[in-house]
Amino acid sequence: MPRPSDAGASQREALNNLLGLGSHSARKSHYPELLARLEELETERNRYKWLFEHAVHGIFQASVREGLLAANPALARMLGYEDPREVLWSLTDLARDLVVGGEAELQHIRSALRDGPGLFAYETRLRRKDGRIIEVMMNLLLKPDQEGVFEGFVADITERKQAQQRLVLLNEELEARVSARTAELQEVNANLQRQIVERARIEQALREARDAAEEANRSKDKYLAAASHDLLQPLNAARLLISTLRERALPTAEQTLVERSHQALEGAEDLLTDLLDIARLDQAAIKPDVDVYTLDELLAPLASEFQPVAEAAGLGLRVRLGPYALRTDFRLLTRILRNFLSNACRYTEQGGVLLGARKRGDSLELQVWDTGRGIAQHQMGDIFLEFNQLDIGHSTARKGVGLGLAIVDRIARILGYPLSVRSQPGRGSLFSIRVPLACEPGTRPVIRALPAAPVGDPLPGRRVLVLDNEPSILHSMAALLEQWGCEVVCAPDQATALQALQGRAPDVILADFHLEHGVHGCEVVAYLREHFAVRVPAVMITADRSDSCRGELQRMGMPLLNKPVKPGKLRAVLSQMLVET
Repeated sequence: MPRPSDAGASQREALNNLLGLGSHSARKSHYPELLARLEELETERNRYKWLFEHAVHGIFQASVREGLLAANPALARMLGYEDPREVLWSLTDLARDLVVGGEAELQHIRSALRDGPGLFAYETRLRRKDGRIIEVMMNLLLKPDQEGVFEGFVADITERKQAQQRLVLLNEELEARVSARTAELQEVNANLQRQIVERARIEQALREARDAAEEANRSKDKYLAAASHDLLQPLNAARLLISTLRERALPTAEQTLVERSHQALEGAEDLLTDLLDIARLDQAAIKPDVDVYTLDELLAPLASEFQPVAEAAGLGLRVRLGPYALRTDFRLLTRILRNFLSNACRYTEQGGVLLGARKRGDSLELQVWDTGRGIAQHQMGDIFLEFNQLDIGHSTARKGVGLGLAIVDRIARILGYPLSVRSQPGRGSLFSIRVPLACEPGTRPVIRALPAAPVGDPLPGRRVLVLDNEPSILHSMAALLEQWGCEVVCAPDQATALQALQGRAPDVILADFHLEHGVHGCEVVAYLREHFAVRVPAVMITADRSDSCRGELQRMGMPLLNKPVKPGKLRAVLSQMLVET
């Protein structure tokens, strides 16, 4: 081992060489012009000295012939020494006390330094003062200006190595567990394969059952459509006949029977219409036809339609309009509001009903208020279910079958409009729906659901052609129109119509949309207009509630009435058309 005094002097000299230090006094005395430069070098020397002494990693300078020449405090602490001078070993001491690989490893390092400018990312094992072995990584750089002298930078990687060893052990343990688990999974997989085969068999059976159910459902839909058309035809004839009798002066007993028959037919019609609508909504057969409408175009026909209904129930109906335009489907939104108003008039015994609108941001909330019996809070979740009616006492007080709000809920979901309900038992209810506002009104004409009745009666003496392939409809329509004072010409097809008209054009045409042999009523209307060279007003009457049928008639600009026809609506439409002509 070197003597402390010699070691100290040697360390200072090596440290001065490592840091680029030396005696500058002679130079300063001989070269005054270098004073400023030397002060800068002194500042730089102090900075490097501070970095050397306070570095986190170990730093040393060594010679391949003499051993360690200088070391920083971090290296001493890494090796378990308090004073860096204690680690300034000779080559012999390095092989014995520090480098675990001994002389053979030192020889390897010397060979590497002879072959290149340094040794980088070199991992080795060093022995601490307490005998514990640590793993380190060193970067060794040869000093180009001093032969055989190199500088080293040392980082303790013991924890990283230990972590790697633990990872190896964990991997080995994991592999063992994986092997065991693999054997278990192979057994489970064999069981799963058996289950998959069984499940495939069950799924195939379910697919066959589903296909059979879907086919049955399609058959049911076709049957429902066909049966509903066949049901609506006699129902329409009965409705027209009963309406004819209601307008005649009959004895009180007979008038009562006619009125009860009318109510029974109206209930059957409402039920059938609701069932058809529910079926079409569930089949997604209804697609929104969105356009821009003013609020007046939407609410004014409803006000006209429900004003007499409210008056008959002893209620007041108020309507609050505003200068708004909405982007919506006219028919579907009108159906929602009609159901709201119908329920309000049905279940309000005294007071009134309010139809209005309030702006909510970029939407308009259409509201129907009533002063009826209200709905209890625990019943709110059930009011939109099919065939659900609130407990209203005796069965004779029930009105409808509870499909109205179920239809409203489905239409609102198709349109994407939020519904809301607020109610207080004994005080009334509020049903509302939010509809997007439009920037400006649309420019297309709107066929209103119920035109306002004109002043006076334009029907007496007017010639009306009724086209329908059902004899019962022809007879019933003729009886009603003749009672209104019209001259009625009935025909089941185009040829018969031409013969019956005897070369004189009618004032208005009532045509069934579906005639015999696939002929449409609108085709016959077009032919008659061309034949007489007169644009005769025409109304299409049909049991077909499809969007395709409605769209075709809208494109032709023809009003549409669905069977069974309400006589009041028929009279209003005819009167309006005859006044306009």
